[in-house]
Amino acid sequence: MYRFKNILILLITPFFLVLPSCYDLEEININPNGVDPANAHPNLLISTVTTQTAQRVVDLGYGNIAGVMQHTQKDGWSSAHNSYDWTDQSWTSYYAILRNNDELYRKAVDLGLEFHQGLGLVIKSYVFGLITDLWGDAPYNSALKGELGGAENIKPVFDSQQTIYEGILADLETANTLLSKNQESYSDINSSQDVLFAGNVSQWRKFANSLALRYYMRLSEKEPATAQAGIEKIAGDPALYPLILHPEDDAALPYAGNSDTDSWPANTVFDGTGGSNFRRLKLCATLVETLQGLNDPRLGVWAEKIDIPIVVDTSLANGSDDIVNGIRFVSKDIEDQYIQTLGFPVDTDPEFVGLPPAWSNVPQAYNLNPNLEQGPDNPHASHLNDRYQNPSGPLLKSRMLAASEVHFILAEAALKGWSTGNSAEEHYRSGVAASLETWGVGGAFNNYIAGEKAAFNGTLEQIIEQKWIASWTAAAEAWFDYRRTGLPALEAGQVVKRPALPIRFYYSLDEIDFNPVNAVNAINNLEATNFTAPDGNNSAWSKMWVVQGTGKPW
Repeated sequence: MYRFKNILILLITPFFLVLPSCYDLEEININPNGVDPANAHPNLLISTVTTQTAQRVVDLGYGNIAGVMQHTQKDGWSSAHNSYDWTDQSWTSYYAILRNNDELYRKAVDLGLEFHQGLGLVIKSYVFGLITDLWGDAPYNSALKGELGGAENIKPVFDSQQTIYEGILADLETANTLLSKNQESYSDINSSQDVLFAGNVSQWRKFANSLALRYYMRLSEKEPATAQAGIEKIAGDPALYPLILHPEDDAALPYAGNSDTDSWPANTVFDGTGGSNFRRLKLCATLVETLQGLNDPRLGVWAEKIDIPIVVDTSLANGSDDIVNGIRFVSKDIEDQYIQTLGFPVDTDPEFVGLPPAWSNVPQAYNLNPNLEQGPDNPHASHLNDRYQNPSGPLLKSRMLAASEVHFILAEAALKGWSTGNSAEEHYRSGVAASLETWGVGGAFNNYIAGEKAAFNGTLEQIIEQKWIASWTAAAEAWFDYRRTGLPALEAGQVVKRPALPIRFYYSLDEIDFNPVNAVNAINNLEATNFTAPDGNNSAWSKMWVVQGTGKPW
């Protein structure tokens, strides 16, 4: 499917839209190749807002949030990834997307372009959803008005998280209506500018309704009646509210792989670190051992087998340490010394070995690694699959919202006794099947689901576990589920900033300094917990509105 052709042109073009017009200069000084903002078409902005939103998903879900959710760990420069050593997190890039998207939407309204309006509302909802999910209260109704001047626009009020969620769901309802006509009813669609769905209106409509389903479930612990009514409304009328139910409909954007800006992060072609960033990232033992327990075929898709297995041979003389036929044989005293020094046994699994979460201040030393420099090659731990060294590839996509997630949401809703059209087991099986197909191992479904641990057991724990697995490279959604449910029941590592998983981002010091009254009001709306100190209320362990009073996640 067409996605990223000429992506650099598409990304560069919108920057002309924000250049000031110099009407006091002679005509000869006006850039003849620039785009007059008064005449610019919203098509010129679609690729920018879509790709930048998609990049945020991977930045989070393949970055530090993958560390929080124990998909990955780092064995060099690891404190933020493994140990939640965060202090100041800016939302500037998110609001930059929203400013471009607001320009897109307003021009679409002026031109009467309903497809572009609907698309703009979906992107608006997605990005504002990320902002409130990550930080809590935030500028919403008063945001994006700085050009109007005045203190109330330059220093906007922070709306409550509840208000933002309500606005998101209202906008997605409007988007569903705007996108409900036949494809032929819409004008000025440029399929090459729509890098996500190539101008397919019905797919954007499915995206809108699936995103609404995500946010109704987000409210299920805080406002269960609202969540139930919304989910039953959507699930009960598939003609009015079509959903992403098959992997071919996923909102998944491939990477172009032409330069550092449009390539998979930490690839070894454009990354500029000589492969250090790639080698530094390993699978987490939590994920590895879960997948091994399930005999899950996705493990081999995401990770490489270790280069050199270890055997601890009690028959060897003390101090013995040799590699024979590709296997490292060590004596028992070497393992004992390792345990005494670092507190972990040697992992002798012959195929896949993950790094335990935040296990040490020297994570590069794990499993008797002989290469102790930062970002090392560890022959005794599983590196990511070699495909993640590439700038692009069939599986290297930003997975903004997938069919597997939709089915797991519906499975959870059915488990609560809500009407979803199918049973919890049927949705669970469909979610697992969709994820396996997404990662190229769909043929393994029958054997996999027949396994004792993968067969449906009727518990929320199992649904969320499979949803957590399926969120590989999009782990922020698993983080938000964890905050809502306390599942999977992950435990913080030994070397962490707090002995519990964080649940939000810190408001940026720049925001607090520039907009202090409104920022402080938002901070005061957070609820301190046993883990908040010594940050003050603006803590990654303070509770935002959506989990206050729910007893979750801890």
